Amino acid sequence: MKKKISVGVAIVITLFVALITYQAAYILLSEKYKAALDEVYTYTGTKLQNKIAELESVYGEYYIYDDIDEDAILEAVFDAYVDAIDKYGSYLTAEEYAELMSDYSAKMEGIGVHVIYNADYDCIEVISVMPDSPALDAGLLPGDLIVYVEGKPVKELGYYPAINMIKGKAGTVTNFTVLRGENYTEMIDFSIERAVVTEQTVWHHIITSDPTIGYIKILSFDDGTYEQFVEAVNDLRNSGCTRLVIDVRYNPGGLLTSVVDVLDYILPEGPIVRLIDNKGNVDIKYSDKSYLDMDFVVLVNGSTASAGELFTSAIKDYGLAKIVGTRTYGKGTVQTIKLLKDGDAVSISYKLYSPPYSDNYEGVGITPDIIVELDEALSGISIYKISDEEDNQLQKAISVLNSGD
Repeated sequence: MKKKISVGVAIVITLFVALITYQAAYILLSEKYKAALDEVYTYTGTKLQNKIAELESVYGEYYIYDDIDEDAILEAVFDAYVDAIDKYGSYLTAEEYAELMSDYSAKMEGIGVHVIYNADYDCIEVISVMPDSPALDAGLLPGDLIVYVEGKPVKELGYYPAINMIKGKAGTVTNFTVLRGENYTEMIDFSIERAVVTEQTVWHHIITSDPTIGYIKILSFDDGTYEQFVEAVNDLRNSGCTRLVIDVRYNPGGLLTSVVDVLDYILPEGPIVRLIDNKGNVDIKYSDKSYLDMDFVVLVNGSTASAGELFTSAIKDYGLAKIVGTRTYGKGTVQTIKLLKDGDAVSISYKLYSPPYSDNYEGVGITPDIIVELDEALSGISIYKISDEEDNQLQKAISVLNSGD
């Protein structure tokens, strides 16, 4: 039973108490299929009721133990229902929903990572590790798969319950096991003391080898990202930078409203994103006339997902910058959370979001203008511990800026 969530709502919460994600496709159904779909749901509901009644009868007559947890049974059924329909959806109990909502704050307690649900391994995948965090100090790396928490398999605990076990009060310790390396054959145990971590989704510095170039990394698109991004641009400009490298590698996404605000700041007048619901209705968000009047390059990789891909594709559609790196993740759906009558909630894939002019990239990803793999020697090193000089993808981006290609 897995608990997971996606981009439109917050495809990432940071694990210092915020881990969230967004992933997979929502199939649009034309009107002629609606009646057939309703019929299927009616049939499924009746079949489910009959099967549950039969199982209850058998267990009532033969089961040797009397410790049947009816709430656990119901939650498992609800989880399975959502999971079978919606790859990126998740069922949330009232407690899980309340905790999820409390995760949106500037100060968080935990270990400091961004994560996403890994459907292939049914586990928690580390997308990025926050600077100045307990996770970074302990040696956790992007790409690590958290498969055990406190000795229990994540696939049995469920995604959100496992995350909740990793989160906790500053000063307390969390224990978990990750898989790493080629084919994930290396198993590593971690014991990390939680701390108070300040949510910082944007950080920046001047490129030492060329002070006219500023570097901005966007870790995710959250509530404070727009303000932090504008502050970074202004600070770099005031320091003499006339060009930028904007790095969205390992950016798993975030709030749709956040990435739209950032793109509105960057793009000239025109569409930012096209949102399409299951009835075919299209909602287009637009940018105003003001735009970022600076040359820049965007860095991406296979862990650039969801809102990070919208950011990349919109800039590519307008031809504002070259995209450097490797093909992105391929998530072009938006999730929203709907409250249920009993206080529980469901995160549901409810819209496709497409770039201003090009096609939706769900399951496909975005191919960079210039493909550059990260040097193999750097694959086992945290991106935050790689110097600018060592980072061959960043060096290529700098080269592209200098060549004017």
